Amino acid sequence: MNSTPITFYHSPPLVKFAVAPMLGWTDRHCRFFYRLLTKKALLYTEMFVADTVIHGIRKKLLAFSDEEHPIALQLGGSDPKKLAEAARIAEDFGYDEINLNVGCPSDRVQAGVFGACLMLHPDVVAQAVEAMKRTVTIAVTVKCRIGVDDQDEELALDFLADRVWNAGCDALWVHARKAWLKGLSPKENRDIPPLNYKRVYNLKRKYENNFIGLNGGIKSISEIKEHLRLCDAAMVGRQVYHNPIWLCLIDSEIYGEPQNNLSDHDLINAMCEYTAKHIASGGRLSHITRHMLGLFQGRDGARRWRQILSHNATKIDANVHILKEAFAAIS
Repeated sequence: MNSTPITFYHSPPLVKFAVAPMLGWTDRHCRFFYRLLTKKALLYTEMFVADTVIHGIRKKLLAFSDEEHPIALQLGGSDPKKLAEAARIAEDFGYDEINLNVGCPSDRVQAGVFGACLMLHPDVVAQAVEAMKRTVTIAVTVKCRIGVDDQDEELALDFLADRVWNAGCDALWVHARKAWLKGLSPKENRDIPPLNYKRVYNLKRKYENNFIGLNGGIKSISEIKEHLRLCDAAMVGRQVYHNPIWLCLIDSEIYGEPQNNLSDHDLINAMCEYTAKHIASGGRLSHITRHMLGLFQGRDGARRWRQILSHNATKIDANVHILKEAFAAIS
């Protein structure tokens, strides 16, 4: 867990693809599963509030498997001192990158005046980045929207970018939609505001020497390749979660590395071994299998696979035999 941090944001950049941070989804079990499918993609944690990292049970919150590298911790908050302290703790745990959330529109972050609310306070974002850069040696990055509410997205995004670059930010990941803090739910904010990829492309043209990744609405490998012509990297969330098997194409199609030829049997055996250890330490089968429901999407037996895991994995005494039973429906 405390292996030497990996530095990403150099020229030429090593990061071309990342799995987005997804609250309630990209926990350590999800990331271990994804790492079996892709060795190259950058994986993000869920968002953790700085106060929780500082005062919570750190081992429970922040522990991860060595296999998960490269891995970035996403932080939420608006107090530069607290964010810097949380970043220091995360670096000590072995994370490769710290990412500041400037894009989440949930009621929780609005109440705490962070997440997408920080689009309205770019100087606070810059102060937070500067404080974290003074504290840690690993990369410090920002994930933002192109604007919020009635902001002029042409002006707001440049204004934020100017300040975070001057503060030493290593990379800016941009979700190519506005966030509406008033009138839309978090779920609606993922779909209703129109995508504006051109705005992110224009930002990259203006800051051609800075690392800019694009997020939002990407549904295929071909779309990733198209975005990589005009940005440094692409980030995908829900599409990966609901159809994780296409992560097997990332290393070969995006990075030019050897194709992931891990067989279905080897994948399930690896997950069974990992799951057995988790159950032995007091965990539940469903903690892990909930992330695997979409694994065989479109294949014969996929519906039965989902049924078995959905109905049986939540039982108190459920063990890896349930996972093997579900896989038998496929094989």
